Amino acid sequence: MTAPDWKQLLFTRRMAICLFSGFSSGLPLYILINLVPAWLKSEHVDLKAIGFFALIQIPYTWKFIWSPLMDRFSLPHLGRRRGWMLATQVVLLLVIAGVGVFNPLTDIWSIAALACIVAFFSASQDIVLDAYRREILSEVELGLGNSVFVNAYRIAGLIPGALSLILADHLSWSQVFMVTALFMLPGIILTLCVKEPALARAPATLREAVVEPFHEFMTRHGWQSALLILAFIFFYKLGDSMATALATPFYLELGFTKSQIGLIAKNAGLWPSVIGALLGGIWMIKLGINRALWLFGVVQLTSILGFAWLAGMGANQYALALVISFEALGVGLGTAAFTAFIARTTNPRYTATQYALFTSLAAVPRTFFNAATGVLVEHFGWQQFFLVCALLAIPGMLLLFKVAPWTTAVPENTEPAQTA
Repeated sequence: MTAPDWKQLLFTRRMAICLFSGFSSGLPLYILINLVPAWLKSEHVDLKAIGFFALIQIPYTWKFIWSPLMDRFSLPHLGRRRGWMLATQVVLLLVIAGVGVFNPLTDIWSIAALACIVAFFSASQDIVLDAYRREILSEVELGLGNSVFVNAYRIAGLIPGALSLILADHLSWSQVFMVTALFMLPGIILTLCVKEPALARAPATLREAVVEPFHEFMTRHGWQSALLILAFIFFYKLGDSMATALATPFYLELGFTKSQIGLIAKNAGLWPSVIGALLGGIWMIKLGINRALWLFGVVQLTSILGFAWLAGMGANQYALALVISFEALGVGLGTAAFTAFIARTTNPRYTATQYALFTSLAAVPRTFFNAATGVLVEHFGWQQFFLVCALLAIPGMLLLFKVAPWTTAVPENTEPAQTA
């Protein structure tokens, strides 16, 4: 069986859609986690209040609750997917532009309310973009398409995390947020230019949209296999997520300065992650998703052990750059295969709800288990903590024997099942 040439798959209209939709998906989240805290800090808002702003990310964990509405109902004229895409993107542009109008010292609750609206519509945009991407890509394209999407998602972070901060030295904050909001326009233009996918029949009732995605998933795989898949989604990135939860405090405690961390982390972290995701997508064309999960999972596990090694090395800049680069490479590879697996697991008829459920489940460790990392570090110390994280990555690898056997063949079909 001959795998298709990755260049034939990469330079296509469908990959361009993945690129621009990934940028549109990532921008609002990075505004919330990078730009808003920087703005509040520069305006001398109390650090405790800034910390509470992390709670506005809750919609990303619970988005499966309202995802059935986006599977069931269509907005006028544009269709079931494009209608919701345009609605969420327009609201995001307007609300992001409006955030900077307020004064953080006197209008903190208004800013918090608008930030919650951004988080809700950003999570909603993710629901429909994930569904749209799944519906236009064939199985052999899933790895590459998801890696392109993830890369664009991360690169979008350079706008609020770098460009907007530079502009803040020259413009007012209201102007900064207005300029930043305009970067939603590529996503809006994309929505207006693409075609609605040739979807399977939409759920006929709201009850069907709520109940059937779960029932279909369980009956398609059987209860035992379905529970194993859910367990795998939960555990595959658990160790890696916990290991990086306190990365910056770990570097500071080793003796690195903030400037060293910022310089090394920005350069050694972002680009290996981008390269890893792109290489992961290309390699998956030949390997298939199952084998990629095995090989990339090993790299991901090994990268956790790199932190334990760094804990013993101390404040060595070269060791820090090596560990961050290798961990970012592992994250890029592992995420590419993991998101492709999640997409493959969904049924096209219930893509929005099932995809939202799986990604919400994958976010649980990041949202809740990471809260215990500080306690574990105090109990074990840094080096043993990272060894514990490596051990927690093993169950996800063992579940691969059941959910993604190595011997599964690479699919032959290279044509998309839907219209792009």
